[in-house]
Amino acid sequence: MLMMLQQALRVSARGAFPLLKWMERCTERVSAGHQGARTLDQMPGPNVLSFAWDLFAKRGLSRLHELQVRSMPSFGPILTVHIADPGLIEQVLRQEGLHPMRSELSSWKDYRQLRGHHYGLLTAEGEEWQTVRSLLGKHMLRPKAVEAYDQTLNSVVSDLIDKLRFSRKKSGLVPDIASEFYRFGLEGISSVLFESRIGCLDPVVPEETERFIQSINTMFVMTLLTMAMPQWLHQIFPKPWSIFCQCWDYMFDFAKGHIDQRMAAEAEKVSRGEKVEGRYLTYFLSQTGLPMKTVYSNVTELLLAGVDTISSTLSWSLYELSRHPEVQSRLRGEVLKVLGDRRIPNAADVAQMPLLKATVKEVLRLYPVIPGNARVITERDIQVGGYVIPKKTLITLCHFATSRDPAVFQSPDEFLPERWLNRDQSHHPYASVPFGVGKRSCIGRRIAELELYLAISRILLEFDVKPDPGGVSVKPMTRTLLVPESQINLQFIELRPSPLPLPPSLSSSSSSSLLLNMDALYETERTKRGAGIISHHLQGSCLDAPSPQRQNSDLGQE
Repeated sequence: MLMMLQQALRVSARGAFPLLKWMERCTERVSAGHQGARTLDQMPGPNVLSFAWDLFAKRGLSRLHELQVRSMPSFGPILTVHIADPGLIEQVLRQEGLHPMRSELSSWKDYRQLRGHHYGLLTAEGEEWQTVRSLLGKHMLRPKAVEAYDQTLNSVVSDLIDKLRFSRKKSGLVPDIASEFYRFGLEGISSVLFESRIGCLDPVVPEETERFIQSINTMFVMTLLTMAMPQWLHQIFPKPWSIFCQCWDYMFDFAKGHIDQRMAAEAEKVSRGEKVEGRYLTYFLSQTGLPMKTVYSNVTELLLAGVDTISSTLSWSLYELSRHPEVQSRLRGEVLKVLGDRRIPNAADVAQMPLLKATVKEVLRLYPVIPGNARVITERDIQVGGYVIPKKTLITLCHFATSRDPAVFQSPDEFLPERWLNRDQSHHPYASVPFGVGKRSCIGRRIAELELYLAISRILLEFDVKPDPGGVSVKPMTRTLLVPESQINLQFIELRPSPLPLPPSLSSSSSSSLLLNMDALYETERTKRGAGIISHHLQGSCLDAPSPQRQNSDLGQE
């Protein structure tokens, strides 16, 4: 939805037609050729000033997903050019060419040019993107390659369950679960990228890891601001751009520190004549002959790309399951039936859990992490819905609107996982595509899905998840990505007797004194943190980077 914002701000006072125009609703297929097709000038649409008023005076930046749904019935499925119909989305994606181009994340690219960094998968285009995509695809898209990560991810899930037990209040309530799951997501993707742990699930998160998390949060908020502001405004109001750059500086330093640490350890093994091998993605990238700057950029972008998908989807999944106990009970029964006497599933097990997969699919329909994606067709003009769209036109795909369209889904705002299991109900294959489709689909999809399946199934074996006793209903908001508007608080009620919870980092300890004095230990750690006495997991220049402060504004309430 950043593209909608950029287009609105580029309207010229002398423009011959409003930049934000809508097509009439039209889903029929069109024949090849442009004879009889309409042009962009012929698209009816809303007033630019009213749209700008919605964005800036009525907190529209945090409600971009709602604007998709609200506008579609009035104007039709396409806004110059925003598409909110699955049939038309399919038409676009089937004409995207050999090297599909997404929207220009201009501020992200500006930062990389300023600092001399290379582009990664999220920012690269054309041949450069295709090269890295092909290399990573071998280890992230092939099912057999992804299955190899189930043991690594299960280790992280074990620590998450320990952390949930450790974080619960007496009532079983865990406040702000999205925050806990954010750390879980980062720990999971780090274990896949580095085959090492960074302490996200420790009772006290290492300072450099906490700062990395805050940098990601703040960067996404500043992305909205920096892309909304013309370049000349950066000179007058430099703070958003400055904070944006500080966040990226820290994220690059954090990733570089971990990569260099692993590479140094491998070099030492080689010097001793030992065999070096590994399954982690940084190792595979480093063996391809790519410049190290390219490795740094790709790992940094992969780190932040995977975190929100896991955090958001896991939060909304348990939120909906807590409000639908009958679905939760059926899902728990499915997991128990597949596992039998075992407690830890693997990749082969989750393949036999259709309700689990349907639950995640339904959550991603209701709460797509990316509410709007985009394409730029660079090679030729295309025809969509009876209109000719000139090449190099930015086309936004409104996934939130299509996934909530009552013409496509019955009871679109209700959580009904069984809709994906009922063979009598069919949905357009492009109506809900949370991971994208085609060459530019999410490269981390299979790893993210595996991590979600393992986490949900194991949490339900340990806990009965209940809603916030306060009865608070949570809605989504746009913060570049779709996130909970307010905290999600859930109760995790133990299903079977268990020992007192140990902090994840101490779970292997057999010391009874630690068990008996857990509360005192936790308070001691909190006191140490307040005094700045923290054991660092990573030494290096990234610790010296400025710490961006969490932003609170109408544009992204943190």
